[in-house]
This record gives sequence, structure tokens and C-alpha cells, in this order.
Amino acid sequence: MWVVAKIRKRELDFFKRDLIDKMGKEVRFYSPKIEYYKYFGKRTIRLERLILENYIFCYHDNFKKSFFVNKLRFSKGLEYFLNGFSENQNQIVRFINCCKDFENEKGYLKQSFFRNKISKNARFISGPFSNMMFEIIEKQKHKLKIAIDGIVMTVSDKTNYIYRPI
Repeated sequence: MWVVAKIRKRELDFFKRDLIDKMGKEVRFYSPKIEYYKYFGKRTIRLERLILENYIFCYHDNFKKSFFVNKLRFSKGLEYFLNGFSENQNQIVRFINCCKDFENEKGYLKQSFFRNKISKNARFISGPFSNMMFEIIEKQKHKLKIAIDGIVMTVSDKTNYIYRPI
């Protein structure tokens, strides 16, 4: 059974190690992430970001027992487990499968995942417009017509700019 855990972002490795120590190697983790590049003068730095920020999916057969989940409440790096995970297993599995369908060979989500989810507004994560918000005027087959501060432009899928919905 899958559970959704809210973790302290900087303590993700502590959380994973602690859960493996308490539950064994059978526990599985999934957290969808993206890979992007930032340019600093002549240097390029590869970065990765978890799209769910500080939430992670954890799977183990023992999560079916609620007392077992309660025993793990004080794990290192854990803030809390989201309630209602047992009633929402279908939605959790569907979301994880959807994410895995859009992963590249390295395990990072492709931009096409976000393209399908964006409806009106988004924010650039990489490129010269990073951290700028934009409004989608029109979706075309392989490009978006957007407006940033009243300036209309077109962003092609071939550019490696990464953006996400707001």
C-alpha cells in the first residue's frame, strides 16, 4: 500500500534511511523530479527539483495496518503522513503511473508532462526567463503562445526551457 509522507526537504536521505532501517529493504520510494540547467556566465550547473516539493510516496505491504503507520510517526525527517491514503489508493497509483509514463531514460519527467497539465498560468524554472510567470494565450501542436508582462512571444517545445503550472 502507498502512503504519502510530508518530509523536511533537507532531511530526505535521513527519512529514507530511517524507514529502511525500521521496515527493511522492501520499502519503495517514489518522488517525481525534473532535471534542468542553470547558466552562470560560462559555467552550466545541472540541477534537479522534486515536483511535489516536500512530499514523497512510500510503498510497503505493512502500510495496510494503521497501527504500523502510527509507529512510524516519529521517523527522522518526517513531518507527517497524509490522512486518507487507504481510501485513495487508486488515485495515488494512477498519478504514479502517469508520472512514470512521462519519464525519460534517466528517470526525470519530460516537459510534455507539464504541457498537458498547464491550463492558464505557469512559471519558468530554467532558461533566461527563470522564475518569471507567464500566461498562456494559445496552445499549438509543438509550441505555446505566451504573454510575459504584456509582451507576447512563442515558446517552442524544442527549446529546453522548463516550466510548471502555478
